[in-house]
Formats: sequence, structure tokens, C-alpha cells
Amino acid sequence: MWTGGTMAFVLVGVGAAGYFYLQHLEGNVTTTDVGSAGAGNFSKDEAFSILIIGTDKRTGEGNEGYGDKGSTGHADTTILLHVAEDRSNATALSIPRDLIVNIPDCPTKLEDGSEKVVPGLRGVRFNRSLGEGGRDPGCTMRTVKENTGIDVDHFMMADFNAVKTLTTAVDGVDVCVEKPVNDKESKLVLPAGESTVEGEQALAFVRTRKSFGNSGDLDRIKVQQQFLGSLMRKMSSSDTLTSPSKLLKLAEAATKALTVDQAIGSVGTLKDIALELKKVPTKNITFTTVPVKDNPAETVKATVVLNEAKAPQVFDMIKNDVSFTEVKKQQQKEKDAEAARLKGTKAPASEVRVRILNGGAVAGSAQKTLQYLQVEEGVTKSENGGNAPAALARTTLEYAPGQADQARRLADIMGLSGSALKPGESVTNAQGLPTMTLTLGRDFKGAGVKLNAPVAAPDVEKSTADKVKCAS
Repeated sequence: MWTGGTMAFVLVGVGAAGYFYLQHLEGNVTTTDVGSAGAGNFSKDEAFSILIIGTDKRTGEGNEGYGDKGSTGHADTTILLHVAEDRSNATALSIPRDLIVNIPDCPTKLEDGSEKVVPGLRGVRFNRSLGEGGRDPGCTMRTVKENTGIDVDHFMMADFNAVKTLTTAVDGVDVCVEKPVNDKESKLVLPAGESTVEGEQALAFVRTRKSFGNSGDLDRIKVQQQFLGSLMRKMSSSDTLTSPSKLLKLAEAATKALTVDQAIGSVGTLKDIALELKKVPTKNITFTTVPVKDNPAETVKATVVLNEAKAPQVFDMIKNDVSFTEVKKQQQKEKDAEAARLKGTKAPASEVRVRILNGGAVAGSAQKTLQYLQVEEGVTKSENGGNAPAALARTTLEYAPGQADQARRLADIMGLSGSALKPGESVTNAQGLPTMTLTLGRDFKGAGVKLNAPVAAPDVEKSTADKVKCAS
């Protein structure tokens, strides 16, 4: 959608006829008010995360035999797409439908404009965050935030028809299987090697479970990731981009397939999102899955739980815009930026005046950092300012122009990158003197632990959108 769809928007967005066609496309898009679950608008200058939800609702012609009969639509396939602020990379994180999570209380807007709070649940499957009890996509967004700590800005939701219409619009998607497939449940029949699928056959491909891996949902997720990578390549191919008829079909299919939050419900905003997504090289779009392990509470294994040894690192990398494919390059980029910002004289530690706020770090971090700075580093003119007005993903240091030498010294002590230094205003400390403000964000690693410690690529299975892989 973000490649072929973008070109379609640009092509038709000229003159009176283009204007009316864009209005027509906007009428195709369905919106949902998710309230405070997401961002109030879309910003082209910031990192953003979109929750892509595929439901098992049996809407649309020919879908009566799919999904759960009578289902209001669960979160059957869910991918959190995070796009870095500089558009150098993106991560598509699949969330297993059978992951055991806590679903928070969820305020939802009813058709009459009133609000209803759907009570939360503890220790249940992730897919129950949508549909059941009136839960809307905002509930799924809140569930992701509750269990990963990652802010979700927007959502895009589609049903079975989306796969059929999008693949038909581009005349099929190339897929590859290592061995012949004849799946009785999904009705997928394919020879070994490469094939092109569209419509019903494409839907059968992404729904197939019994013929791949261990016949479980985790192996089906891998196949779906391979399929989406191929779909991205097809949409961005010259064969698609140079065909006005394909582009128009793609624009129609994409807008009709989507339900989105109200903040991005206009074709103009969807076009802006598409243009930003188009900046990300496919080689730097990483597909991976939330690290999980079998649920130890079950004798017959049917669900999974977070792998606490790996999942937090994956979540932190996404929150901090670290690419899964370009970790070393990202580290060098940050070092170069740090060197440029920190170039200059540094004040003695005894002259550094700083107020410390907790802006998302573990409780007690501000006090522990104060003790560390005063006792271990000699920053005696420091004080605990309590909690920050709002939580931050990354630790920042705000300072006035005349405090640059103090900022450089504290950055050196804390391991702050150049991007963490924010020229601004000072505050007044207890002695009435101008003081810098250090706000400990969610990336804070503990008193005395430098924030610029090297980041290692996590030991998780992953793939990128530019690579062709065969399902096995």
C-alpha cells in the first residue's frame, strides 16, 4: 500500500477529476475513534508505530467458511510496524495470537457517542483484546502498550478480503515453498518451488498452518512475514509503479480494505504515511516475532508466554529506534553525533549543577542516580526533583547556552549521546542558581551504568523485506 498506493494518490491528485477521485477514495476508508489509546494526529517528523490487525471476522463475499463462525472479529494476525524517526529502518514485530497477556480496562466509544469501559482480563490469549465484550482496536493498542511498553500511535485493520483484493490488484504475489503443498484445511495446492498467488489462493497461503513447520501458529507467522515481504517487493516493482491501471486498482483495494483510527482517516494523511514509509529501504525493514516460550502452566502446549530473557531487549530496541539489521551502523552514527555535540571544554564535576527527574525509569532511579553522582562522581551540586511531568522513551539533559561545559561533563559521566542533549532553559535550584535538568527515561539502565553502552543485536529469528525465502 505504501509504495503503489502512494503513486496512485499522487497520480490522481491533480486537477478537478483527481480531486473528486481522492474524495471517492476517502469515502472508502472506515474509521474508529480510539480516544486516548493512540496519537491525536500523524507527525511526519517523528518516529511512529502502527498496529496492523488482521481479524478473523467472516465479512465479505466468499468468506463464510473462514475464521470462527459468528465471531465479532478477534486479533488473529497482529503486526506492530515501527518506523524510525530518521526513516533509515523499520521493524515489523509479529505478536502471536496465543500469547498470554494482561488486557487492561478499555474505554470504548459506542455508536450513540457514549463511552463504555470494558473490564480488563488477566492471563488470557492476546487475540481476545479485540471483538470480545465490545473491545475495539483501541483495546488491542492498549494491550500492546501494557505488555511491551511500546507506544502505539495508530492502527490499520483489515479482514480476509484485504489479502484477496490487494494481491489481485497487483496481478499476484510471488511465493516459494520447499516442498509440494496440498493442505486439506486451507485448500492450498502448490508445487515445490516458486509460484504466483492471488485472490483466494493468496488467502489460503497466509492461512495455511498444517503444512508448514510444526503446524503451529508461530510457524504460520514466519510464512506470513515472507508473504508480506514479497507483497512489498511487488508493490514497489517497476511493473506496478509504471502501470496506471494497477495503481488505481491498488488505491481502490487499499482504501476499501482498511479500517483506521480517526487521526489518520483522511486520504491526505494516509498519503503522508505512505510517503514516509516509502523512504525506508526494504533491506532495512526487519520482520521478527515477539520472543516467546511454551506456557509452563500447560501440560498440553497450546499457548505461549514472553521469553523474559530476550523480549525486553527487543522491545527496548524498538522504543529506541535501533535497527535490527544495521546495529553497528547505528552505533557509529550515534558516536559521530555524540562527538560533534560534545566537542568543547568540560566543566569540573564539582561545578556541575543538575536537577534529576524520573521520567519513566524504575521507581527510585532519581534518588539512586543522585547518590551515585554525589558520592562516586563528585557532582555535589545535584538534587532530586521527583517525577517528570511526562514519561520519556529516552533520557535527556536540558541546559541553557551558558551551561554547555557542564552539560558536556555530565554527558561524559552518564554516557549520554549527543542527541540526548537538549539546548533550552535552565531551572533554579534550592540556592537560587541556574541548574540543568536531567530526565531519566525508560531507556535508563541504572545508576552508574552508561547509557551509550554498546547495543548487541538480539538473538532472535528475523528476516528482511528484500530477501526471498521459501516456506518450509
